Amino acid sequence: MNAAYRFLSWLLPILALTVIVKGAYVRLSDAGLGCPDWPGCYGRLLVPESAADAAPEHLEARPLESGKAWREMIHRYLASGLGLGILALAALAWRNRKSAAQPVAVPLLLVPLVMFQGLLGMWTVTLLLKPLVVTSHLLGGMTILSLLAWNLLRVETGPGAGLTDGRPVVAAAGVALVALAGQIFLGGWTSANYAALACTDFPTCHATFWPDMAFRDAFVLWRGLGVNYEFGVLDTPARTAIHYTHRLWAVATAAAIVYAVLRARRHGGATGRRLGRCILAALVIQITLGISNVKFGLPLPVAVMHNGMAALLMVSLVTLMYYATRPAAAQPYART
Repeated sequence: MNAAYRFLSWLLPILALTVIVKGAYVRLSDAGLGCPDWPGCYGRLLVPESAADAAPEHLEARPLESGKAWREMIHRYLASGLGLGILALAALAWRNRKSAAQPVAVPLLLVPLVMFQGLLGMWTVTLLLKPLVVTSHLLGGMTILSLLAWNLLRVETGPGAGLTDGRPVVAAAGVALVALAGQIFLGGWTSANYAALACTDFPTCHATFWPDMAFRDAFVLWRGLGVNYEFGVLDTPARTAIHYTHRLWAVATAAAIVYAVLRARRHGGATGRRLGRCILAALVIQITLGISNVKFGLPLPVAVMHNGMAALLMVSLVTLMYYATRPAAAQPYART
């Protein structure tokens, strides 16, 4: 395996996770429109030192707030580095494609994905934080991270590095991954519509288990162009519907993940048990962070960690799926 390819295979998942966490910080600190233009900031590649250095046409759209602008631009710099790294990874994979040990499909697939992710980043700004774009941008980041994690596993694991009997685990892991992807979509939708504090009590919402909710208005994906979605446009019943749906789907997601873990522990041997413990730990932390967001009024560090832990939980399930689809070395079968 090419040394440069192996280095990038380690570096890029870490960078992708950093971009996701930084993106969450930008969004949750209300800095998503810290720069009203793209790809620059007030017409410059660096944040202007003062309003006098900014392009006047952009100042008319939004006054300069240096702190928010820098948060947004640092996120863009990191994302650009990730994109360039993925292009280098794909180029190395193509150059070494004749090697049997060289992954090719995933690195090449990542190229159009990261290009589309860049477009979503642009549209996030130019379409004024439209929730469908913001949520798609989050899912795109999670998809890129998952594929980079898969690539790293492909690079670092040898023959026989699978579960003892992965066949019964594949379907359960797949269902858990789909459920988690849905939950991440709902989490992004909740954040993009400023619905995280629509319910401030737990486990009830507005002191009841079925509050007043407007589902029809809550999940309108497209409301036309020219609407500024900063701080949200929905009324309380619609935001409550989004928040409560996120809570309810969290229960289904947790059940799907626990079932996948039980299948892995039963059929996966020592590797399945180790992965199961890691996944359960990530799940418990994620649930705790979610409840803490409600109970403590969405503290910024907790909210950002909630996004980061969702990414790690996704990576842990991707790892389980990877091992479940790989033949294991011959070993005695033992049930636990």
